[in-house]
Amino acid sequence: MYSRPLVPQDFVVPERLQGAGFHLRMLRIHDVVKDYDAVMSSEAHLVGFMEPGSTWPRGLTVEENLIDLAWHHREFTIRHSFAYTVMNDDESRCMGCCYIYPSDRSGHDAMVFYWAREPELDQAIGEVLRNSISSDWPFKKAAFPGRDIAWSDW
Repeated sequence: MYSRPLVPQDFVVPERLQGAGFHLRMLRIHDVVKDYDAVMSSEAHLVGFMEPGSTWPRGLTVEENLIDLAWHHREFTIRHSFAYTVMNDDESRCMGCCYIYPSDRSGHDAMVFYWAREPELDQAIGEVLRNSISSDWPFKKAAFPGRDIAWSDW
């Protein structure tokens, strides 16, 4: 889909973002079991969340999730997109995910999505991610479709 890195080669991609009782770090293939549990326990909330009309993750299998995680892992390592898992402090439970993708919309150089399996964490995750995007990343203007920009306007 995108054939160029999202960030310059000399940009140091944040490895970890700390929140109160949770942290964000690169989503890896080794997270498949915890990630799958978080995704499937959040299925009703996630259908159509990142793309109107999408049925993901309805019917998702562990094997399909592993493929998705491998893709996210690889995209991160080649700097084409960045998927972060949200883990509780002792890494015993996946609390959600965050995704930073290139934008194909004029005026925005990145699209950012995030979700939490527990609604009360949504705002805290959003604050940590938004602060990092605005202060640590080289984007001129990042969009948060479905949050700051209604899907109908995107």
